[in-house]
Amino acid sequence: MTDLSVHSTDADLVHAFVSQFMLERKDTDLFIAPPIPGATGRTFGGHLVAQAFNAAQHTVEGKSAHNLHAHFLRPGREAEPLALRVDREFDGGSFAMRRVVVEQNDVRLLSLTASFHKSEDGLEHATAMPIVPAPEEVLPLDALAKTYGNSIDDVARAYLERRSAFEMRPIGYPSFLQQGKDEPVSRTWFRLRAPVMADDTVQRAMLAYVSDYALLSSALIPHGINMFETSMQTASLDHAVWFHGEPTLNDWLLYATESNWAGRGRGRASGSIYTRDGRLIASTVQEGLIRLRPDRPAGGTVPHTP
Repeated sequence: MTDLSVHSTDADLVHAFVSQFMLERKDTDLFIAPPIPGATGRTFGGHLVAQAFNAAQHTVEGKSAHNLHAHFLRPGREAEPLALRVDREFDGGSFAMRRVVVEQNDVRLLSLTASFHKSEDGLEHATAMPIVPAPEEVLPLDALAKTYGNSIDDVARAYLERRSAFEMRPIGYPSFLQQGKDEPVSRTWFRLRAPVMADDTVQRAMLAYVSDYALLSSALIPHGINMFETSMQTASLDHAVWFHGEPTLNDWLLYATESNWAGRGRGRASGSIYTRDGRLIASTVQEGLIRLRPDRPAGGTVPHTP
């Protein structure tokens, strides 16, 4: 995810992050997302998903989003604005559907569909939250750099020390640093570094953003490799989110992820997002490219952080 470490305080950092979701409406169904100040790298996939979803939400009244499904087409650049074109595919009494295309310099980067539902009563059940340590008992990312010290390389250390709008606390050894084979399961607490007043639309967009965080890395765990491996190419192919409740990212949320399959150069991972008191508020699924490239030289670049 995007590095916002130029901002001095946590509150400034979070404010800069939230301001990314203030879209400019150029026409009824055309929005412009601003470039990220000071950024020079590739656009984080979750940013593309969140901005497309954000635009879709701005065209629907009286209904809340219950799912989105995005397909990644090409990489984007953080330093350039995004054009978000919304197609109103359906407006009914209970449901509405939107299709959004994200473009940059007339190049299509992402296609997203989002469905909206007028809230109503019905049957209710949900899977229980995994039993995990409380977030206060788990080290944040920056502390892990000191904890693991000489066992990680410079690229991994830079990733852990990079500041972002989210405080991330992986439970156990982080899946994205995995060095040995294990079960394809990962658990991470996360929240905004500082509380923010934001409506439900922005809260859902931010949740869509962070839901892309290291999701595919659980598909690497059974193979004893991690996302810093230079002999491997990974990329998100598609990403889906189902919203089960109204999120607030001011308090701790648990992201429980797992992978049930990898093969043919791809991997699949799914996730469940719970509130601290155990309510399931979102589910995710992602398929990604996992291409072995033994011809690649040693070294690497720092992946995105939330």
